[in-house]
Amino acid sequence: MFLPDLLRGKRILITGGGTGLGKSMGRRFLELGAGLVICGRRGAVLDEAAAELRAATGGTVATQVCDIRDAAAVDALIERAWADGPLDGLVNNAAGNFIARSETLSPRAVDAVLGIVLHGAAYVTLACGRRWIAAKRPATVLSIVTTYAWTGSAYVVPSAMAKAGVLAMTRSLAVEWGRAGIRLNAIAPGPFPTKGAWERLVPRPDLAAEFETRNALGRVGKHDELADLASYLMSDRSGYITGDCITIDGGEWLKGAGQFNFLDRLGADDWDAMKPKKG
Repeated sequence: MFLPDLLRGKRILITGGGTGLGKSMGRRFLELGAGLVICGRRGAVLDEAAAELRAATGGTVATQVCDIRDAAAVDALIERAWADGPLDGLVNNAAGNFIARSETLSPRAVDAVLGIVLHGAAYVTLACGRRWIAAKRPATVLSIVTTYAWTGSAYVVPSAMAKAGVLAMTRSLAVEWGRAGIRLNAIAPGPFPTKGAWERLVPRPDLAAEFETRNALGRVGKHDELADLASYLMSDRSGYITGDCITIDGGEWLKGAGQFNFLDRLGADDWDAMKPKKG
């Protein structure tokens, strides 16, 4: 659906780019002409993903091992990435999440999620931003959040807290950095199956079936659908969009928000029985 050179000349860093949605977005960026830097904590995973992406697209992929919870490590990562040329875009994709009854959470469990999702995104965004501003270089930041960033959600409270913070950062910096030509936006995905997330977050097959289909469209998202949206938001064709959060969830959060949406479980006989009686 896009011109093949939509992202040509752009160099984009994706945190958590070696697996899942990060790898899917990276592949699409490469297909559209971008150069890629992917980072994560596991070098072997990054190397395997980079080799796969190069073979599939013929594109340029660099890897950087980094734990983005460590601010000093993040600054070193960005310094190394810049040594090969400035970045034009950043995708805050790295995430950590698990389900738990909140009263059982230890401080370490809370910190583990906040460290990756909120602190990590802030460290990488600020490290890139200060360099872009100093160089008077326009750029684009895209953060992957979730719809419960604004609704909240039981059993994933640290993730909800962290994603809400990333969304607030996105909107705040969009205003502060707009005059520098730096755009910041977010995507809030619904259910897009990835092996790691499904194993951690959907513990039973019957719950998985409900989780995957309880949206208006009755299906999971396809990775290429999200990757195309990300490509548009990273491109100059979306140059007048900043500070926004685009939802791509098949209508999931809207369906859950409506007070009477549960009535989709009624059959035709149920509706007939509720018709007003004549006379």
